[in-house]
Amino acid sequence: MNIKTTVDQLIAGLGIKDFANATIREVKQVAAETEKLTGVEFIKMEMGIPGLPPSPVGVEAQINALRGGIANSYPDIQGLPQLKQAASQFVKAFIGVDINPEGCIPVCGSMQGTFASFLTCSQADPEKDTVLFIDPGFPVQKMQLQVMGVKYKTFDVYNFRGDKLKAKLESYLSENNICAIVYSNPNNPSWICLTDDELHTIGTLATQYGAIVMEDLAYFAMDFRKDLGTPFQPPYQATVARHTDNYILLISGSKAFSYAGERIGVACIGNALYHRHYTALANRYGGLAFGPVFSTRMLYALSSGTSHSAQYAMAAMLQEAANGNYHFLNDVKTYGDRAHRLKDIFTRHGFYIVYDKDQDRDIADGFYFTIGYPGMTSSQLALQLMYYGVSAISLVTTGSEQQGLRVCTSFIQEHQYQLLEERMEQFEKDNPV
Repeated sequence: MNIKTTVDQLIAGLGIKDFANATIREVKQVAAETEKLTGVEFIKMEMGIPGLPPSPVGVEAQINALRGGIANSYPDIQGLPQLKQAASQFVKAFIGVDINPEGCIPVCGSMQGTFASFLTCSQADPEKDTVLFIDPGFPVQKMQLQVMGVKYKTFDVYNFRGDKLKAKLESYLSENNICAIVYSNPNNPSWICLTDDELHTIGTLATQYGAIVMEDLAYFAMDFRKDLGTPFQPPYQATVARHTDNYILLISGSKAFSYAGERIGVACIGNALYHRHYTALANRYGGLAFGPVFSTRMLYALSSGTSHSAQYAMAAMLQEAANGNYHFLNDVKTYGDRAHRLKDIFTRHGFYIVYDKDQDRDIADGFYFTIGYPGMTSSQLALQLMYYGVSAISLVTTGSEQQGLRVCTSFIQEHQYQLLEERMEQFEKDNPV
């Protein structure tokens, strides 16, 4: 059975009508099954899973905690004190912002952090019942809102960078129903990085209209165009926290420390927001302010806290990084090197980078990038590349209005660069522009 027939049959068997709408896991399943049935090695670029060993700093600290018997104790719902202190210091060291330890709350990965944040933000003001996504973005966050029954709106930022962003944002915020604004920076899937001017616009409008900014820093400091890895020295990770008091920073252990399997992250709530009293929250939760509602109500109801031993791992990684003893960015720069090589192969064979600029600068090389091919829709390109043993997800699923695919660099192996070169050379011959 040839690869095209196999791919087509597997897609039909899953009931997928338009491959542009296939989920990440469906694309992964088709690629894995095709590889098994045909013996053709797939170059897998669909899953955003760390492709590097976990941080040894974290592993050692977690093992020591487990050996010390910590597994028999429930964690404090507010978080391990040394983790809260380490997170506060890490934020100061690499973001240049002061957040008190009380507002640094461990979560079961940023996914749980966003879930609890959505719950808290959407209940804070009865008039503000809608979340606004600056897309493209992580599709599961919208699924979370669907699960909660919370409304959301989205727009693709592609045509609204720089000076155009203010009017676009205000067109939504002026309706006075937006409780939260969500984006990732660097961005999944496009790897664009919002500039300080753009973050100033977001922060200023968030203050003006009473919206809370949820800044997803899953790919912390991975804008490799700058040296963001020296603690307590600029340049720092860009953040909206310099431009508003209404913010929650979501810092994940998954990508920066390759610690995805332990589901550990920290939600860092700005000092003013942590202590802010919303009438609706106070009435519902016995007079509590925003921060305590987030931790003692939302997180407590969701999981009774975050894995105790994983908190020791996260504390050690953040503390050693802030102390300058653990240069975590040196490990993950591998993703940037991979992206540079992959982009070169694709662009030499007729592809183009879809989200290619941060205003006047080329985007950084990192964990993700986006590709398009002249004359092909997202659906056509995703399917055609599968026939050549290359799997990637459509931008349609990320809220993008552009035609193209997201490429993830995490699983690329050294021998696959030559394999991709050969296959894309044939692709270009078979699909002349």
